[in-house]
Amino acid sequence: MHKILMVCLGNIGRSRSAEGVLQSKVNSDLVYVDSAGTAAYHVGNAPDKRSIDIAFKYNINLKNQKARKFSVIDFENFDIIYAMDESNYQDILKLAKTNAHTAKVKLILNEVNPHSNQSVPDPYYGGSQGFEKVYVMLEKACSIIAEKLQNDR
Repeated sequence: MHKILMVCLGNIGRSRSAEGVLQSKVNSDLVYVDSAGTAAYHVGNAPDKRSIDIAFKYNINLKNQKARKFSVIDFENFDIIYAMDESNYQDILKLAKTNAHTAKVKLILNEVNPHSNQSVPDPYYGGSQGFEKVYVMLEKACSIIAEKLQNDR
């Protein structure tokens, strides 16, 4: 089984959306997907309502998700850790204890544009159009990830 972790800052927007999108594209018997935040601002909270609404528009249910904080143990529990942006990528790497841990961490949009090191923008302080834009970016990246996972079996 492949285990994939999506990570953003608060775990109520980008990483929750990425989790839901990838889950919708893979067989849950073969791929486990979770998400976390590098900060503990929203631990235990549901995703941002705007994330829930945009995902629902695309037939993805995020309502039962609850935010959690990234932990060092996640390096052991997951095969790939996708950071949504450069800042969270660096925060995750600071917690890595080994080269094997470091090798697991990737920027999600590098799946779409390799080596571009682009960040998924944080839509939190904007309107719903920002969440829609993020959804489209994540949908493209997760389609590529799902295809790679399918071919890796």
